[in-house]
Amino acid sequence: MRFTTRDAEAAEAFDALVARTLVGIRDEPGTLVYVSHIPEGEPLVRTFYELYADEAAFQAHEAQPHTRNMLREREQYLASTDVQFLGEQVGKRPAARETP
Repeated sequence: MRFTTRDAEAAEAFDALVARTLVGIRDEPGTLVYVSHIPEGEPLVRTFYELYADEAAFQAHEAQPHTRNMLREREQYLASTDVQFLGEQVGKRPAARETP
């Protein structure tokens, strides 16, 4: 995902929203990677890379209260959003955590 924030103040508020949301995401066993990046030379842009154990893990992530809150709240900070879903081909990935 690529998010472009409205301005520097919105970028700071968006980053704070992401940090609060990550508190809940860290406990999601099927969310293997969830990282926000700032591309070099683009201080108002945030690029997210998310990796899930499978489609069910993604759906579970989307249903979480912390995720639903972020989806609602983020729009006030954004000028644009570009979402791309990637089909995994080959590579190395972290293993899913076992659930107790």
